Amino acid sequence: QVQLVESGGGLVQAGGSLRLSCAASGRTFSSYAMGWFRQAPGKEREFVAAISRSGGIKLYADFVKGRFTVSRDNAKNTVYLQMNSLKPEDTAVYYCAASQKTTREIAGNWRAMDYWGKGTLVTVSS
Repeated sequence: QVQLVESGGGLVQAGGSLRLSCAASGRTFSSYAMGWFRQAPGKEREFVAAISRSGGIKLYADFVKGRFTVSRDNAKNTVYLQMNSLKPEDTAVYYCAASQKTTREIAGNWRAMDYWGKGTLVTVSS
């Protein structure tokens, strides 16, 4: 089992940056593909980014390509989401999640995830 705790959310102006972190418990972090998802008020949860176990494969939703970067440090049991050029429409609760499925299976599919953090709120003001 994996427990996930996100941090790094907050209030930022449009055009600004934030770096989200997700710390995982347990000694098997490197055996999980990791994903970032978000959910805005009144909207469905949506895929943001995914990263493979080794970090060699990274997949992104079209709306964040070129602005967000996902990375992981297996020695620190942590996955990151660097968010640049933030827009008001990026406002949402951001969740990290872990899955034993492949990166391509979890991309765009929140139902493929096995474990979830509680989320961290990102608010982008215009």
